[in-house]
Amino acid sequence: MRNWYRSTIGGLPGLYWYLWTGMLINRIGGFVALVLSLYLTADRHLTIPVAGLVVGAYGVGGVAGVLLGGVLADRWGRRPTLLLAHFGAVVVLCGLIFARPIPLIAVLAALLGVMHSMPGPAFVAAIVDVTPAGDRSRAFNLQFWAFNLGMAVASVLAGALAEVSFALLFAVDASGTLVTALLILWKVHETRPARHPVATTAPGGLHTALTDRAYMLFVGLSLLLAVLSTQTSTILPLAITGDGLRPSVYGSVVAYAALLIVVGQLFVPRLIGRWRKGTALAVANVLLGLGFAAVSLADGVLGYLAAATIWTAGSMIAAPPNAAVIAELSPEALRGRYQSVFYLTFPAAGFIAPAAGGVSLSYLGDWHWVVCGGLGLLAAAGHLLIQPARERRVATELKAERFTVPVAG
Repeated sequence: MRNWYRSTIGGLPGLYWYLWTGMLINRIGGFVALVLSLYLTADRHLTIPVAGLVVGAYGVGGVAGVLLGGVLADRWGRRPTLLLAHFGAVVVLCGLIFARPIPLIAVLAALLGVMHSMPGPAFVAAIVDVTPAGDRSRAFNLQFWAFNLGMAVASVLAGALAEVSFALLFAVDASGTLVTALLILWKVHETRPARHPVATTAPGGLHTALTDRAYMLFVGLSLLLAVLSTQTSTILPLAITGDGLRPSVYGSVVAYAALLIVVGQLFVPRLIGRWRKGTALAVANVLLGLGFAAVSLADGVLGYLAAATIWTAGSMIAAPPNAAVIAELSPEALRGRYQSVFYLTFPAAGFIAPAAGGVSLSYLGDWHWVVCGGLGLLAAAGHLLIQPARERRVATELKAERFTVPVAG
């Protein structure tokens, strides 16, 4: 047990744990997005198409928030960005409690999307700032664990509070967000590294990240992984009900996958600790592909649970090296921007997975899941191919840093 604690939790900086706690509290309290469509149809009596447009406004705000959060994290700093996002979210949530005109609710939903997405790049950039390179894989593994634990708790709370009062739901969410903001204000100092003269003269902005060939190759492969992972929330429910199973079966499969992550994620660092990052990502994508390919054979609860076991194992293995690779490819002065470019894979996957997946499932049937398996194998091969060049780049940059002499005064 002592060895497990040392290899999984021990040795991480104290500031990291304040950031980790803030993310966990924020995720547990951040359940408005989970029931926004239900609030609009059940409480505000909107039609499903109109409710879909309002929820879409939240998604558009999320894209803008990711980019804005990355830019502000580099320009203003991690702490000011986190404080703006959390205090801003409190104000928007309080506004939703009293808002009645539908256009106003749509505007507030878009602003909430901005505020909910802004902290992501800043949180991760701050973790990279304060965590030694050798410990980042463990740090991001624990972050992924906290994210899924918070999502599991948030799902339960959202369902319970929605049955009592949506106003109470917004108020509780605002309270959790306020607690996170106060924790950051009290315990989290600015972590952005002081800019060296080299960094200030180098090209910056999102353009640098978007034209970084090695990084964008990695982001492209990450998009394939995100498209696969998003199958669980977009196409999988259609497959399960299409097999004549009740919607509650889908809920059970998702809950089972979340439970696997909560129980097993803390053991992942010891499992993959000696693996090269690209190798770990290749294995993760193979498992994701095999898991979703197995859905083509599933026609009952046990079949879907077995498939979920395989793809969830892939998700757990992918989390630590995924974040660590982003950290080592991101220039110190542009960490927030690089994080924001990576975070765009999630809304992109949120569009691609249902749009392409719906057509694929309609025309291909169970062969859709075989195609998903092929995408997993393709992504795995890609990670193995780009791994040597990426490792050479990282080694070259580390060597250059060692011989960089700081300029005085």
